[in-house]
Amino acid sequence: MAGFFSKLKNLFTVSDVSEEFYEELEERLILSDVGAVTSEMIVERLKSVAWDRQILRTEQLRRLLKEQLQEQVMCVKPSYPWEDEKALLFIIGVNGVGKTTSIGKLAYALRKQGKKVIMVAADTFRAGAADQLTIWAERAGADIVAQHEGADPSAVLYDGIAAAHARNADTVICDTAGRLHNKKNLMQELEKMHRVVMKAGEDYQVKSLIVLDATTGQNALNQARAFKEVTDVDGIILTKLDGTAKGGVVLSVQMELELPVLYAGTGEKLQDLEKFDAHAFVEKMFEDED
Repeated sequence: MAGFFSKLKNLFTVSDVSEEFYEELEERLILSDVGAVTSEMIVERLKSVAWDRQILRTEQLRRLLKEQLQEQVMCVKPSYPWEDEKALLFIIGVNGVGKTTSIGKLAYALRKQGKKVIMVAADTFRAGAADQLTIWAERAGADIVAQHEGADPSAVLYDGIAAAHARNADTVICDTAGRLHNKKNLMQELEKMHRVVMKAGEDYQVKSLIVLDATTGQNALNQARAFKEVTDVDGIILTKLDGTAKGGVVLSVQMELELPVLYAGTGEKLQDLEKFDAHAFVEKMFEDED
């Protein structure tokens, strides 16, 4: 897949830095799924540092841009406390982003570390959701707690946490229905479920991870922003990130929302979930130009 900054390649063949150059850079960043707000942040900071360093040539500016992006995306430090402590991971996100698949992959990764994992099928709205999660639990070697379709999600969640306590599970991964971020009633239900988790899961460190689809660009950013308004969001699992062509959302969520991308889904297999390396990602962005 072509590098993310292939859209900027011709721009940096210009010799001299000018105001027109910065305007074109901002426009191309926006077209690369970075988004207007983040693009403006990047360009304004670039202009400021370039002025201080008296950078007048685009070749030097390209190196500075790479340096600046490295600093900006790495200022949001990732944390994985569930690797060392008992934890309850509250997984949220809209339909179709790969949430259930990501839960299976995460459970598999934690099982490989020797953790006892229990999945809780609290998505009782979508037909077949519990069955789908059960398949992933079997693949990952994790236990699962589920009830009938249409059951109260908060009640399922409570029972699942009780089972986790009884079985002395190290990690509880709670699936939830794909919430449409513009539906107030569904967000209220999510808030209720979060309260249940915080109360019943007091022996576990509770973290909320949102699953986003990298290919949806700024829609992913809007989803993250909406969920952050109603519940704590501690990090992001970014699916379908098998290249950098759609990587602009990485810059947006880390710089604009100050949320770390913790994992990247790169395929459909159990092992296709990697810890996100921000430094390596920015390096890869510029591959087509180096």
